[in-house]
Amino acid sequence: MMIPSENYTYPEVREAVGSVLMHKYAEGYPGKRYYQGMEFVDQIENLAIERAKKLFGVPHANVQPYSGSPANAAVYFALMEPGDCLMGLELSHGGHLTHGHPNITFSGKYFKSVQYKIGGGFEGYGGCEGKDFFDFEEVRKLALENKPKVIVVGTTAFPRILGWEKFYNIAEEVGAYVLADISHIAGLVAGGVHPSPVPFCHIVTTTTHKTLRGPRGAMVMVTEKGIEKDPDLPKKIDRAVFPGLQGGPHLHTIAGIAVALDHAIAGGFATYARQIVANAKVLAEELMRYGFDLVTGGTDNHLVLVDLRNLGVDGKTAAVALEESGIIVNANMIPNDPNPPYKPSGLRLGTPAVTTRGMKEKEMKKIAELIEMVIVDEKNVAGEVEELCKKFPLQK
Repeated sequence: MMIPSENYTYPEVREAVGSVLMHKYAEGYPGKRYYQGMEFVDQIENLAIERAKKLFGVPHANVQPYSGSPANAAVYFALMEPGDCLMGLELSHGGHLTHGHPNITFSGKYFKSVQYKIGGGFEGYGGCEGKDFFDFEEVRKLALENKPKVIVVGTTAFPRILGWEKFYNIAEEVGAYVLADISHIAGLVAGGVHPSPVPFCHIVTTTTHKTLRGPRGAMVMVTEKGIEKDPDLPKKIDRAVFPGLQGGPHLHTIAGIAVALDHAIAGGFATYARQIVANAKVLAEELMRYGFDLVTGGTDNHLVLVDLRNLGVDGKTAAVALEESGIIVNANMIPNDPNPPYKPSGLRLGTPAVTTRGMKEKEMKKIAELIEMVIVDEKNVAGEVEELCKKFPLQK
């Protein structure tokens, strides 16, 4: 499992998600429910809320969103009217469908979509460490011209540290809200290996199942800056989640989130987060040594984005070949991709799940070798993959 948005959760989380809590309806919020029988579910949801607030250092958290897309939708519907301007990172440059992808998604249909890109030539290879990967003058110009209500700062296929403060300064200039979507990097933020957006944004959204190792759910959090900008922001967010977008919350998922957050608060989680990044860096270095081109020339987080054009193969063909050998990655667009989305030029792969299995730098070198054997040498390495996985069994 090397898709960077996938991970293995804890046995205790699976226990909670598979519990009798899945049987209970609980429209509303703790202390203000529309159903009876809430004595224990209110305690569980409050526990998840308090742990989210503690872990990320925020004054308000909503743990009810079913997944990341509804979480983002709730923020938009809380802050914007149809036709208002939404600004986010372009899909092919590493953004998400819900960050304003035009014409196809709700975020691009109901709102005026303005998309920024990776800039300054850093979609290329090598020499990128410590540089800005966005042309912030271009981002500022786009914001001044379009006056967005919300600027989304978040990615799904961007392997570097995000400069939260620079986006925040632009948003301040145009009066926009900053929404930090940290779905991919929430565990890295919690573990202290990626800067937190909390001091430089108004709202944070995240899924709970990627680097955070929780169940398939999501959260919306409001920061101190968000409350300073609008004291009613927590109420607006809560109303947008329920009853605006959803009915009864999935209490079994919320219980799983509470368990995962407890693990993330524990001291050992920082070690895990550091290992995810260390593994990704070694994997990136080894792939480059084998002749693979990496978008931005490396990684600072949990994922690697490979540009396969120099090898004469497209991402979909490579992903299918790797799957046949038991290595699961996903085809992905690269910045300014000349290929269509269903057959893009890139591969996206990451280290959260293999790190959960206990693999370290030595195994990353082996994985890079196996990937090279499949894509360049056109070999099937399923046997070697199976042997490697047997050495690092999953928790029951």
